Amino acid sequence: MVLEQDVNTAGRVRRVALASAIGTTIEWYDYFAYSTATALVFNKLFFPSLSPSSGTLAAFATLGVGFVARPLGGIVWGHFGDRVGRKAMLVASLLLMGLATAGVGALPTYHQAGVIAPILLVVLRVLQGISAGGEWGGAALMAVEHAPEGKRGRYGSFSQIGVPAGLILAQLVFFLVNNSLSPDQFRSWGWRIPFLVSLVLVAVGLVIRLRVEESPVFAKLRSTGERSKLPIVEVLRARPKQVLAAAVSFIANTALGYIFFAYLLSYGTSVLKLSSTTMLVVVIVGSVVWLASIVAAAIWSDSVGRKPVYLAGSVLLVVWSIPFFLLVDTAKPWLLIVAVVVLNIGLGATYGPQSALFSELFESRFRYSGSSFAYAVGAVLGGGFAPLIAASLQSSTGTSLSVSLYMVGVGVLSLLAVLAFPRKPLVAVTGE
Repeated sequence: MVLEQDVNTAGRVRRVALASAIGTTIEWYDYFAYSTATALVFNKLFFPSLSPSSGTLAAFATLGVGFVARPLGGIVWGHFGDRVGRKAMLVASLLLMGLATAGVGALPTYHQAGVIAPILLVVLRVLQGISAGGEWGGAALMAVEHAPEGKRGRYGSFSQIGVPAGLILAQLVFFLVNNSLSPDQFRSWGWRIPFLVSLVLVAVGLVIRLRVEESPVFAKLRSTGERSKLPIVEVLRARPKQVLAAAVSFIANTALGYIFFAYLLSYGTSVLKLSSTTMLVVVIVGSVVWLASIVAAAIWSDSVGRKPVYLAGSVLLVVWSIPFFLLVDTAKPWLLIVAVVVLNIGLGATYGPQSALFSELFESRFRYSGSSFAYAVGAVLGGGFAPLIAASLQSSTGTSLSVSLYMVGVGVLSLLAVLAFPRKPLVAVTGE
């Protein structure tokens, strides 16, 4: 009887982990489809009256607008995630993201609607940002709060791999569409396909998420009546240092991540004059390494602790920032692959244990709010305008060294925040 119960529990945990991975993959596919289109075509479609470099900067600025909305999403989803439940917020965030993404695919271009086109683009990007602000926290907590003791890193990685998996899926769809159509066809209507595909993916994701059980930790909070009335206020009062350290620790990962998968596409095609096909392949290879390193780092963190793994990854990101662009600037595909492979090992080490680490920083009654807000603020400060900053530095200085120095700067900043983390979990996660 006990054995049967253990088997049922293990099966439930695996289903939740799988649902977390699939749901976040779909959610981030939507988010990264926008990033990919920004690097490839949005400057021509929505800002054609600007020069090529200015159009690229304007397109990357719309990318950053979505990040500005993420803390708002973190507060809203976090509040209701701590009050109503983790599962309900995951369903709501996925639905909002899917509708916003499909809306981008149906937008008129500047030539069709004039200035209203980029305005609508920004509005839909804001909705994407609000959705993304609460998606990660819910997916992370569902996986971690269901996980058995000693395996929180492993199970928490399922929410983390959704990011590179979504990126890979978005890149593959753009790769197939781009290589199936002529350049004129792709610019005319083919770019819409990856966004409209989102409707099918979201329907699949909703079915999966509606079938999983609520987090047992939240179920206990609900039954005991210990839910926080204003979780974002309480977490900022009770754990301000943890919120700050968590947010700053994420700056380098998200900044260098967006330089890798958003700015590098634009840099490779516009500055190095490499084909978009070549650059998409480079990004896909790097993303596969990122996914694998996330899982490896998360499992490693269950053995040695979250902080040592974070430190190793943070140091690698700082050290590799200058060699990264030295290799990229050779314009040799195999050296580009070496550059992104090493970079993504560092990204994986600073992302794999994140779900477990952030969960272990905050008490359950305000955990969704604390985790989501810290994650969203780190994303704004890091990835929000990293492609725009990188493009501006390259354009104004004429050298990628300026971008590398920017990468070193944010890497050192996050490294200092990681040093402030406790060596052991600050609070319990399960069984509270």
